[in-house]
Amino acid sequence: MVRVALFFGGRSEEHEVSCVSAVSTLEALESRGHEVVAVGIDRAGVWHLADSERRPLAAEGPQALLEVPGGRLLADDRAIAVNVAFPVLHGPYGEDGTIQGLFEMAGLAYVGSGVLGSAVAMDKDVANRLCREAGLPISEYVVVRRSSYLDDPAEVVGDIGDDLGFPVFVKPAALGSSVGISRADDEGSLKDAIDDALGHGPKVIVEREVVGREIEVAVLEGPRASVPGEIVVKTGWYTYDAKYRDDATELIVPAHLHESEAATVRSLACRVFEALECRGLARVDFFYEPDGRGFLVNELNTMPGFTPKSMFPMMWAATGMSYPELCDELVSLALS
Repeated sequence: MVRVALFFGGRSEEHEVSCVSAVSTLEALESRGHEVVAVGIDRAGVWHLADSERRPLAAEGPQALLEVPGGRLLADDRAIAVNVAFPVLHGPYGEDGTIQGLFEMAGLAYVGSGVLGSAVAMDKDVANRLCREAGLPISEYVVVRRSSYLDDPAEVVGDIGDDLGFPVFVKPAALGSSVGISRADDEGSLKDAIDDALGHGPKVIVEREVVGREIEVAVLEGPRASVPGEIVVKTGWYTYDAKYRDDATELIVPAHLHESEAATVRSLACRVFEALECRGLARVDFFYEPDGRGFLVNELNTMPGFTPKSMFPMMWAATGMSYPELCDELVSLALS
């Protein structure tokens, strides 16, 4: 039996998604014989020893601290020894190397990528540069930094229009779950989109729109790649609401690809995993232009959505690894 500290919630805008993922993870780990201690992080960043029987899980309860060094959880005058931390946390403070550094200092084994892999994958600009250096195919993009943008917004917007044309997608460089992403069709909407994205951080990515299929691959340490899946958005594009709140999206697992196409994208996913120095798990997202440039790397998520109906577990289930087996494998990888 392994005692797992399951971290959920968090300070990022993806707090709600994390709480949903954590329930399924907790139940799967318990079904495999592990003891789970639920640690909820509220929106202010305060840790709580949460009630693991409550549904939905909530970041409430006695305040908890992590002993550094030592790796024990301290709460309610108790010291709880744990073997592994399982951070079901998305976005800043959970997926960007921050909490991974804390686990390292505490000497606590943890699920997922280390400080370096988490940090570089979180920054879409840095990740793209590493992929390009490794000879991996990426789409055209430009970086907008707050300092230079504020000097002359009109010039920056005009240059982007000249370089990329329209439409484009505007993204905060270091967020996930489509938070802060906008589509711009002209200079006016581009300026509004950049202004909005800069509200989430000091660096923004502007990408030329890719007209193609959205293909994803789940990767485990090795690296080992699952069968691919496909996201089909019935209307519009893959917004936060399309991911989590409505029925505008169809998830197809396995994706309808020829055997050679599936082999190609699985190989590319493993190469991206290695290029970004990842560990444990990741979901690699691609755009696919069948009659054009082929597969283009979109991004890599070091802690993807983790409910049984999320793409990462679904792709592994279609490959032959059930959701409880997957959670158990991740704990084993952390301990190794």
